[in-house]
Amino acid sequence: MSDTAMESTASTPISRYPVPSLDDMPADILKRILAVQEKAKFIPNVFLALAHRPAEFRAFFAYHDAIMERESSTLSPAEKEMIIVATSAANGCQYCVVAHGALLRVFSKEPLLADQIAVNYLHAPITPKQKQMLAFSLKLCRTPELVQNADYEALKAHGYDDEDILDITGITGFFGLSNRMAIVMNMQSNPEFYTMAREPRK
Repeated sequence: MSDTAMESTASTPISRYPVPSLDDMPADILKRILAVQEKAKFIPNVFLALAHRPAEFRAFFAYHDAIMERESSTLSPAEKEMIIVATSAANGCQYCVVAHGALLRVFSKEPLLADQIAVNYLHAPITPKQKQMLAFSLKLCRTPELVQNADYEALKAHGYDDEDILDITGITGFFGLSNRMAIVMNMQSNPEFYTMAREPRK
């Protein structure tokens, strides 16, 4: 892999840990990365950075896929990204706010929504049901010891069921891990994420 591919536009390494070249990656990890590159037209740095530890790469993305691609979930892709953006902002994870902010713009087709949710979801143009979802996910993120039955009842009053609550919990918990890994690894966001879906679709 060229030096350019391993660094951001500011010549900052994408991780404070070694990043293996594509030629040195196990075949299954390389296959996944190339599939992502074909779809996105670039390789998100999280894939390159986490390839430093192949076993953890596999476990990380297996759980990611389980929660983000669960077919029976009633949460939309945009709603899942709302949770990630809100909790990643609360955790101070620049990589995840930037990368998943881009995905939220793509899924919601709203070029301003990700920034609004990252700053203060209460002032974002989302539904009361979605605000209740984010209230719960942020409480679980910041003060999990304070979560109680009243929180579940508030979610159910807005139409969420126990499986939905488990979906919200899984996403919040998994990206709590992801946020902390990205922060400690000093993971840098791809320049492509900053500009993705910034213009409204015509």
